[in-house]
Amino acid sequence: MRVALGCDHAGFPLKQVVMAHLRENGFELHDIGTFSDEPVDYPWFCANAALEVVKGSADRAIVLGGSGQGENIAANKIRGARAALCHDETTARLARFHNDANVLSLGARLLGPDLALAIVDVFFSTEFEGGRHVRRLAELSDIEAEERQRP
Repeated sequence: MRVALGCDHAGFPLKQVVMAHLRENGFELHDIGTFSDEPVDYPWFCANAALEVVKGSADRAIVLGGSGQGENIAANKIRGARAALCHDETTARLARFHNDANVLSLGARLLGPDLALAIVDVFFSTEFEGGRHVRRLAELSDIEAEERQRP
């Protein structure tokens, strides 16, 4: 599986842990940046990671920051991205199972490495349920299409 990763300075240390874990498990990684813990703004790193998924260059993405909240918002600005901010294995499972989330957002200042990796594992091992949720995802796409046409 191909995974794009984007973060700010607060998310950088956890991104390194996540990348090592994914590499050990055979994932192909595309690191969008940032590449150090020097202070930077997160929006473009996270939006570009989500864009990799929408363009088909990556299957999923992970964005990381202090809380993960702004990173989640930035990723969701990309039409077709379905980013989910997850704080535990349950939110990760439901994000995939019900929402077919394609971007995982993590808060590095809120999660320890062990919990973060457990969330990552659940996010990548959970399949989309389909069924009634397909209609809801179509409605989200309709909202995006309508928004695109608004002046």
